[in-house]
Amino acid sequence: MAEIVNLRQARKRAARTGREELADANRIAFGLPKALKTKARSETARAEARLDGMKRGVTGEAGDER
Repeated sequence: MAEIVNLRQARKRAARTGREELADANRIAFGLPKALKTKARSETARAEARLDGMKRGVTGEAGDER
């Protein structure tokens, strides 16, 4: 036999899970203090610059012939 489902409760449950997922995303996006955000941004930029500095080969820029 099929399980009887109260549609009002099912809608509330679905809305609750949707709000929880949105809250999780907002916690990640807005939950860090400004100091930590800027530190993470600068570390990422430093790592990218370091990797770009280690590239080999022709970059295509004028005056960079070897």
